[in-house]
Amino acid sequence: MGIKNGSQYMQQIDQSKPEVWFHGEKIMGSLSNHKAFRGLMCTQATLYDMQNELDYKDRMSYISPITGNPVGLSFLQPKNKEDVYKRRVMMSLWGERHHGMMGRSPDYMNTGLMAFQSAADLLSEDSPERANNLMSYYEYCRENDVTLSHVFVQPQASRVVQLMDDGSFDTSAARIVDKNKDGLIVNGAFLLATQGITADEIWVHPPVYTQLLEKNNPNTFVFAVPNHLPGMKWICRDSMVGGDSTYDYPLSSRFEEMDTLLIFDHVLVPWDRVFVDGNDYLSQQLFSASGFHTHTAHQVLCRYIAKSEFILGIVLQMVDTLDIGYYPQVIEKINEIIVHVETLKSLLLAAEHNAVADRWGSMLPDRNPLWTANVIFPKIYPRMLEIIQLIGASGLIMTPSEMDFNPDLNPYLDIYLKGNDRDAKDKVQLFRLAWELSSSGFGGRQQLYERFFFGDANAVNRRLYQGYDHKDQYIKRVNDFMGL
Repeated sequence: MGIKNGSQYMQQIDQSKPEVWFHGEKIMGSLSNHKAFRGLMCTQATLYDMQNELDYKDRMSYISPITGNPVGLSFLQPKNKEDVYKRRVMMSLWGERHHGMMGRSPDYMNTGLMAFQSAADLLSEDSPERANNLMSYYEYCRENDVTLSHVFVQPQASRVVQLMDDGSFDTSAARIVDKNKDGLIVNGAFLLATQGITADEIWVHPPVYTQLLEKNNPNTFVFAVPNHLPGMKWICRDSMVGGDSTYDYPLSSRFEEMDTLLIFDHVLVPWDRVFVDGNDYLSQQLFSASGFHTHTAHQVLCRYIAKSEFILGIVLQMVDTLDIGYYPQVIEKINEIIVHVETLKSLLLAAEHNAVADRWGSMLPDRNPLWTANVIFPKIYPRMLEIIQLIGASGLIMTPSEMDFNPDLNPYLDIYLKGNDRDAKDKVQLFRLAWELSSSGFGGRQQLYERFFFGDANAVNRRLYQGYDHKDQYIKRVNDFMGL
């Protein structure tokens, strides 16, 4: 099959019919027609259409080594720096199309799956069959352009250990409750499952919390399954979509990625979809030794840049519309965002320039600049939104709807809400965009999501500190200076 188009994407999601619950009711119709999902699915469809357009196809696909069909470039295992650059171009094109708003655009998990399969030999220690499962699954996803999401995190209640009446300890953490000739039986729950029901399949990989690594831990497993297996239930949070109008709700009507609580109620996971079964060490190694966090951080940084550039464009337009670009305090705020944009772009180039081949034959970008970006962005993103609020002030609040621009009210609005270089309707449209990004429920969810995207602050800081490979040389330089 190779690369798919937007129509095929939407048709596949509608036909899968996962068990989805929204506002206490089970969704019976097509997801693409539901108010909480149709905007996002239409946007994601445009991403798939891009890779079939003549202007983009060569920059968004490569030729499959198996079938000779064009396949998505985000599946490519980079073997040299040219491959790294090609992947960045592709990921940036998608990032610019959704302006960095989609944390689970398909290239994220395509990149992650590529990293996992490159290190499939790790799994041979447990079973050569498991290694073959992983490589076969990667090829299946690549050749069929499978849309993949993931779940890593379990609800907080799953981390609480309870003392039972018989003196034993129990937890609601997801676990393997049985095994048979057909596969594993898994029971438990995961969150946030972002875009889990608007993807074809879900990668399930709970983290290992124990320091005593076991080989038969029922709480440890890695597998991937379609999103509609019997016993899988998806419970949605409230939707952030304000409405269908792209004028009134320019972001949430297009980019609202639903987060869900995913329930596994004694779900049978076929053996050919199982990659790790109980082995704590292999589960950890699949993350750390594969370069997962480095490869995906490359994709994430492309998205950070697209998002920051979009914010800069909004702020520049607001300043021009309000005619306040000559105030020193305004210039200072704009320069803050410019510095952030240029810093992120420099980190991306440094990571690519210093890429080296890893033990699996992948050209791995330099993790130091990438993980530095992971530390910086959750801190600067709220500040960029604050700058939007400080510049927009009351203008962000007084934004009539599209329906208010009618013959009765338009003469008044054109007088009192016009901007320096645009009429009232155009100015209000800009400020509604600024409001939804900086101050709405959609914007709040985006801010919280970015804060914890790659883990909490402690995890992100620890990853950079422990992985930073220049510490010894800097310590030596100081010791040499002191004659020690």
